[in-house]
Amino acid sequence: MAEKKPVGEVTHFFTNINVAVIKLSDKLKKGEKILIEGATTNFEQAIDSMQIEHKEVKEAKKGDSVGLKVKDRVREGDKVYRVE
Repeated sequence: MAEKKPVGEVTHFFTNINVAVIKLSDKLKKGEKILIEGATTNFEQAIDSMQIEHKEVKEAKKGDSVGLKVKDRVREGDKVYRVE
């Protein structure tokens, strides 16, 4: 089983564009694999696109709120993990 480290929490989800806003508790890089888990959420994906204030970034640090394109519906309060 891959190790999972908490990296943040979903604070908002834009249904029409499938973008989750995630408040980071650790740094995150484009290309890393994440797992999003919640009451009805459970999927893994690689980070293809990550934005801060509508600007594409390669890396974000602890405390940042990032917008991530997600492949499935997520909900506020869902936990985000880095999968290693």
